[in-house]
Amino acid sequence: MSDSNITVRVFKYRLYPRKSQERNLFHVLTSARNLYNMALAERKHAYQVEGRTLKLADLEQLAKRYRATFPYAQQMFSQTAQSVVKQVDLAYQAFFRRLKAGQTPGYPRFKSHTRFNSFEFKQYGTGAKIDGRRLKLYGIGRVPIRWHRPVEGTIKTVRIIRKAGRWYACFACEVPECKPLEPTGRLVGLDMGVSALLTTSEGEKIANPNYYRAAQVKLRVLQRRLSRAKRGSNKRRKALRTVQRQQEHVANQRRDFLHKLSTGLVQSFDGIALEQLCVRNMVRNHHLSKSILDSAWSIFKDMLTYKAESAGRQLVFVNPAYTSKTCSNCGQMFEGMTLATRWVSCACGLSLDRDHNAAINILAKAGRDTSANVNVERSEAHALFGSPRL
Repeated sequence: MSDSNITVRVFKYRLYPRKSQERNLFHVLTSARNLYNMALAERKHAYQVEGRTLKLADLEQLAKRYRATFPYAQQMFSQTAQSVVKQVDLAYQAFFRRLKAGQTPGYPRFKSHTRFNSFEFKQYGTGAKIDGRRLKLYGIGRVPIRWHRPVEGTIKTVRIIRKAGRWYACFACEVPECKPLEPTGRLVGLDMGVSALLTTSEGEKIANPNYYRAAQVKLRVLQRRLSRAKRGSNKRRKALRTVQRQQEHVANQRRDFLHKLSTGLVQSFDGIALEQLCVRNMVRNHHLSKSILDSAWSIFKDMLTYKAESAGRQLVFVNPAYTSKTCSNCGQMFEGMTLATRWVSCACGLSLDRDHNAAINILAKAGRDTSANVNVERSEAHALFGSPRL
């Protein structure tokens, strides 16, 4: 099987360590963070004082000395230490790349215990492997794990993550590409909004769940309790963990909804047309920023992109300019139209919901003009959409 027929997928599972195992996990995580900061300081010092740049091989020698010198660091696996100094090297590579491109460079920063939350076993079977129903980790032991779904493909790396007081194992696996789905003969244009998350060119509206807004009342209470707790106290740590878990719950709700929605669209349509929105600029509008971020347009676009590619579907991104202000029947522009206008009427006889009209225009920009339902053969769909612009 060639590399082009293989893709990498990550499978995430929750760990349930005992108290002694959790202490070991903290020891390894702390050792990895200290090594990261040490490698960053060493590279910074070498350049400022000696005028030389430390290579990755130099940092790996530093990691070797670190594990040999400090007894508590010996609990960290040797390849885990190598992956930590590799992170430092990648951080500097990204810094110089942004500097060369004229972007805000963002010099690599030292990591506190709140900003360093994971470590990696870069070779499965060496330091980390599945042992029965448990995950055996070097220096930690056999940790219980919740196998809520089977692991697919060949496991390459294992990353242990701590998030909101919980521990997770992420398996990066090489899996064969999925077979393309059977053709449906349908095309669709999608208009993304705030009141309705999606409006299709067939007139269907997908309501926005607004998970963050629904959880705001509870979050306000929890965040107020956190702000009143004394800094450094156990009460504050518990309050912080409660806030983190509530935020994680909202994010999980949102991602679950978007996963189901994107999967349904990919399974139902051969071709999907979507606006190429610049969300970073749109959230500068302080009246709409919360609703836009709660809708997670960028996450939905990413999900739809990789799922359409895996399923052999056509996904086209079009310029969103004037899709709402143009009549989908005759092409006339609606003058003086504002966001408050939710229904459009034209002299040609068109009377339509604003978002439905925009969705039809989006589909037309992708190469197919339609008034409502679309039913064509797959070959015609490919001819209309052309090659996917992913």
